[in-house]
Amino acid sequence: MTIINSVGNTNILLGQSILSLKNQLDTLQTQLATGRKSTVYSGMGINEGFAIYARSQMSNLAAFSTTMTNINTTIDTTDTALTSFGQIASQVKSSAGSLGAIVTGSGQTVGQQTATLQLKSMLEILNTQAGDRFLFSGSAVDTPSVASVDEILNGHGALAGLKQLIAERNQADLGASGLGRLVVSSPSPTSVGVAEDVAGSPFGFKLNAITSSLTGSTVTGPGGSPAAMSVNLGATNPNSGEQVTFTFNLPDGTTEAITLTASTATPPPSGSFAIGANSTATATNLKTAFNTALGTLANTALVAASAMTASDNFFNTDSIAVGGIANNKLAAPITGATLLSGAAATNSLAANFAAGDTITVNGKTLTFVASGAQANQLNVTDSVQTLLTKIDSITGTSTPSSVSGGVITLRTDDAASLNVTSSNAAAFAALGFGPTVTAIQPPLRVGGSPANTATTLVSGAANTVAWYTGEAGSGPARASSTARVDQTSTVQYGVRANEQAIRAALQGVAVFASFTTSPTNANSTSVITSLNQRVASVLTPTGRQQSLADIATDLASAQVAMKDIAARQGQSQVMLQSLVDKTESISPDEVATELLALQTKLQASYQTTSMLSQMSLVKYLPVG
Repeated sequence: MTIINSVGNTNILLGQSILSLKNQLDTLQTQLATGRKSTVYSGMGINEGFAIYARSQMSNLAAFSTTMTNINTTIDTTDTALTSFGQIASQVKSSAGSLGAIVTGSGQTVGQQTATLQLKSMLEILNTQAGDRFLFSGSAVDTPSVASVDEILNGHGALAGLKQLIAERNQADLGASGLGRLVVSSPSPTSVGVAEDVAGSPFGFKLNAITSSLTGSTVTGPGGSPAAMSVNLGATNPNSGEQVTFTFNLPDGTTEAITLTASTATPPPSGSFAIGANSTATATNLKTAFNTALGTLANTALVAASAMTASDNFFNTDSIAVGGIANNKLAAPITGATLLSGAAATNSLAANFAAGDTITVNGKTLTFVASGAQANQLNVTDSVQTLLTKIDSITGTSTPSSVSGGVITLRTDDAASLNVTSSNAAAFAALGFGPTVTAIQPPLRVGGSPANTATTLVSGAANTVAWYTGEAGSGPARASSTARVDQTSTVQYGVRANEQAIRAALQGVAVFASFTTSPTNANSTSVITSLNQRVASVLTPTGRQQSLADIATDLASAQVAMKDIAARQGQSQVMLQSLVDKTESISPDEVATELLALQTKLQASYQTTSMLSQMSLVKYLPVG
């Protein structure tokens, strides 16, 4: 019976072995079909924890890749829009520079009439969307960036548009006399004088200089309050061909001059004055010629400069006026023997400030020292212009501050943050400042009525169309849209339509499209010529001014950074996938070899089992 028990036990063991082999066969067949070690995590082995972590990392990288794809699409769309925007601005610049100044019955040139449609196209470009995102609204991606062309030019309801601001500013700059807010006088029988009508007023001509080659003449000024200058012929008549030149600053920052030449011709040619019987008669002739020339300049170059300034007052939401007189003029005039008398930008500060005094600009302090100034220090012997340069370095203004005609011009690119004070109130007052310098919030409009006698600009925030309707934060425009594209990296790709380069282009095209003059005006050609020159200039960024190319470069830099990040992430993806593959995947060749070996072994087991199943006791009993 022992033999029988052994056979039975062997059959049981073979059955178990066959079952195990069959399970292994099933596992290998599944691996060969799926390419994976197992269909459950428990069958993956001890390294499956690393594979799970690697999959999580790959999921994050995939999300970053999607983000970068979307950002690249946004940047590409923005760049295309900026290119089209710039092309239109270039076309307007070309029109202003080459199409002449022939005014049609509409009161505009052909180029100006076309500019209205071009302005409309530019505004539509600035309201471009990528998906549901407005590209030029900063962080306000769900808000259009700019108002319509009709609202901007013509206003909306009680809110004034650009055309109204141009008309108001024109009246204020020309003044009631039409002479650009200047008063022409005869301080003595042999002299001719000219003075600003109101000290510190932002309107009209500002006196710059006077020079004379007239024999025996003397010139004075500009100086005093209001600023004045004059030429005195004395007792001697000038000689034919000798000249006197009056130079003026215009509201848009340009400079114009009137040069008058002494002449014996009858009548004297344009730009000349007749030499009379004596210096008194000659002075009378000079005054008459100067009045005529001043009126012509006021109704040509000043009108064009006024329109450009009104456009800046309307569009420029950054650079602002301070101290109570707008257009960047301070409220208090500089008079008598005070520090800036005679428009002396180079005058020393020592007359008023002493070592230890301070001026605080936007929370940063400038300290006066006796000598050897460094960083945020000023020597008491430094010039006023040096002080302004120091202030500009703190405010970061894109347009430098200046002093002219005894009036300081402070500029800033952030109207909300400007705050200037001094520990020496008396010295500060000598610069024309009150106790605290703050900003008039833009846009700026003529203050008071009638406009031709106004002496201030006021904030038009409550009664003027807001041309820019996006987010207008004080931080950098690029930072208005930020995205994380890696565990440790972010990119900035925001754009605002009120950035200097975009705003300046809109401003130039808008004033070109808005300005009109009477076709019967004898000065129409000259005024349009002056306007054309100024429009072409404002559409040509110079110096520290931002350009459209600067914006495009910033965006391109973001794309380059993302390209580098994507390359690194691609390498990480490969390494992580390799870790997962080594942990979870199988080698088809190895599995196939194991499968064949197992099939052979299983077949042998089946044969053995078959042989054992045929065994019986009869085979072991003796015969007979």
